[in-house]
Amino acid sequence: MRKIILYIASSIDGYIARESGEVDWLFTDQDYGYTEFFAQIDTVIMGSKTYLQVLSFEEYPYQDKEVFVFSKTLQGETNHNVKFVGSDWKDFINTLRQSDGGNIWLVGGAAMIYSFMQHNLIDELILSIHPIILGNGIPLIVNDPNLETKLELKDVKTYDSGLVQLSYDLNKNL
Repeated sequence: MRKIILYIASSIDGYIARESGEVDWLFTDQDYGYTEFFAQIDTVIMGSKTYLQVLSFEEYPYQDKEVFVFSKTLQGETNHNVKFVGSDWKDFINTLRQSDGGNIWLVGGAAMIYSFMQHNLIDELILSIHPIILGNGIPLIVNDPNLETKLELKDVKTYDSGLVQLSYDLNKNL
């Protein structure tokens, strides 16, 4: 079965973006393991807000990946070979996980992460914590006591920039 990996960055105070959705505070001075991770995945899933933000980038970053965007309003297929999933997303994910292929990257955003956490669909979390306090923004995890999930630490990497990258397996058996 294919794994769903949440590979994401946050501030020390747990925000994945500013209130506006901007991620201008992310370090881009080093690779931080991104190239190695990106080579291990062949499928990308994200919410519609994240997708619209990705379209604002200078270059579309997922050209050689299969991309699914979960949206109640966006439909059809774009020039980036994106497929939109509007309903029965749990059945879609279960079918996708059973299909042939590499790991699946849950890119974001917050609503998608919340839904996937609610349904125990994230197998691994790779969290790059940037040494910055934003004070407010879009939280990595919505405040919901029903999301209690035990994590098993797999790896810790530290970088001279102060960035710390933590890798966890998510234990579904609390």
